[in-house]
Order: sequence, then C-alpha cells, then structure tokens
Amino acid sequence: MKRIEQLNQIFKGKTGNVYVQLFRYLLSGGTAFLMDIGLMILLKEVFGVHYLTASIIGFIVGLIFTYILSIRWIFDERRLANKWNELAIFALIGVVGIGLTWFFMKLFTSILLLYYVFSKVLTTVIVSLWNFGAKKLILFTKKT
Repeated sequence: MKRIEQLNQIFKGKTGNVYVQLFRYLLSGGTAFLMDIGLMILLKEVFGVHYLTASIIGFIVGLIFTYILSIRWIFDERRLANKWNELAIFALIGVVGIGLTWFFMKLFTSILLLYYVFSKVLTTVIVSLWNFGAKKLILFTKKT
C-alpha cells in the first residue's frame, strides 16, 4: 500500500479498523487534554476563575471535543439513536475514568511508592484503554 493511501486510511473518513480507531482516540484525547489544561490555566491565571471551577470547565470542553470527534471521526458505528443519552453515557464513562485515575494514582504513588510522574504515565495508559474500550463496547458498536 502506498504511503499516501496509508495516511488516508489513518486520517480520512470513518473506519472500522480498531487499531486506527485507537490511534485516533489517543490523538484526540491528547488534544482534548491540552485544551483542558490550557483552558484551565487561562481561566485561572488571566481571568481569576477559581482553579476547581476552571478545571471543571476545561474538562467539559475537552469532553465535548472528544465526543464530537468520536461520532464524526473515530468510530464508525453508533448504538444509540438518542444523542443526549449517548452524550450522558459518554460523560459517565469519563467520570468513571476520573475515579480510576484517582484510584491508580493513589495505588502507584502512595502505596507502591512510585514517582508520581511515572504513576501518571501508567495511570494514563490504563485509563485511556478503559475509556476507549468502554466507549467502543457500550456506545460505538452495531445495534444488536
């Protein structure tokens, strides 16, 4: 396969290839994270918004960004017809991801005594796989 065809498969249109979907999910998730943290810093440092409020606003913006990419670019199937229900479940999966992040950070850093940055890397891998797998299985598969 020519290089341009490979790039088109990875970046253009919807795809059923789970590896391409995972790559796209990680790319969009990384971008959403940068939006999240960037907006949080901007709101707190420039506009004086309380850091917790700024963090929640950043999280919501990142969540909406990832949801839009999930339905338009990452996944090729949708299980639910009602988009509001789909968004609610998408957000709920994200909230579970936040809980898992807290749990694994606590486990790796406070109990196993790993360096917190290394803990964050391990945690991010685990939670990203959870988020992708849950969204793929619950929301973005064919209706049965």
